[in-house]
Amino acid sequence: MKRLVVNADDFGFTQDVNEGIVEAHQRGILTSTTLMANGAAFDDAVRLAAQNPALDVGCHLVLIGGRSVLPPHKPLPSSVPRLLAAIVSGQIAIHDELSAQVRKILDAGIAPTHLDTHKHTHLAPPVLEAVARIAQEFDIPWVRRPFQIPFLRGRFHRVLADRNCRTTDHFTGFQLTGRFRAPELIQLIRNLPEGTTEFMCHPGRCGDELRHAITRLKESREQELFALVAPETRRALDESHVQLVTYRLLSECGKMGLS
Repeated sequence: MKRLVVNADDFGFTQDVNEGIVEAHQRGILTSTTLMANGAAFDDAVRLAAQNPALDVGCHLVLIGGRSVLPPHKPLPSSVPRLLAAIVSGQIAIHDELSAQVRKILDAGIAPTHLDTHKHTHLAPPVLEAVARIAQEFDIPWVRRPFQIPFLRGRFHRVLADRNCRTTDHFTGFQLTGRFRAPELIQLIRNLPEGTTEFMCHPGRCGDELRHAITRLKESREQELFALVAPETRRALDESHVQLVTYRLLSECGKMGLS
C-alpha cells in the first residue's frame, strides 16, 4: 500500500501563506500543515485551523528567524551557522524555547499531531534530543525524518525510538522546494515507493505581506499551490493507487492495530 501525507510548512508565517495552505487543503491534495508558534500570522492560522477541522495541524518548531516566544522575546539566530554557534556557547535554551512553542499552540486550542523543524534544525544532535524529549512529554508521536541519506538514519532513529517517536517510512520534497509544478509533482506521485511517505511543500498566495517577508520562497509558493490543486495531480493519485492520509489517521490506525 502507498500512503501519502502532504504537509505544508510555515502555517502562521504570513496571512497570504495561510490563505494558500487552506486553499491547497480545500481544493487540492494537501492533508496536513505545521504551525509556527512565533509566526506573524499565528492568530490568523489558529482561526483558519478551527474553520477547517479536517486539516491536520502539527508544530513547525522554530530556532531560526523571528523572535523567541519566551519573554523577553529576543530575536532567534538568523541562520544555521549562527544557531550552531549559539548552541555551542550555551546562548539558547533549546528545550525551553521549543516547549514554549508547543504550549502556545496547545493553549490556542490546537492538539498537534506531529512535529518538524524550520530549516530541518533537528538534524543537529542537540536539537534532535530536545525534539524527541518534547514529543514524549507532550505525547506527540510523529516526528519528521528530513532526509533519505542512509548513513544519517542510525543515530537519528535510535534517539527517536528511545522516546517512542514514530516517523514515516519515507520523506520527499526537499530537492523540489521552490521549483516544482504539476508535472514534477505528478512524476513524484507515480514513483512513490510502498509504505508511507511525507511530502513537504510550501504553498501560499504571494501578496504584499509575503513579498516583504524575509524568505526566499515567494512566487514559488503560488506555483506549488497551483500544482497541489491541479486536477491532473488528483488523477495521478487515483491512477497510482496512492491513499492520502494524515498523521492523525496514522495514529488512529496504530491504536487499532492496523498497518
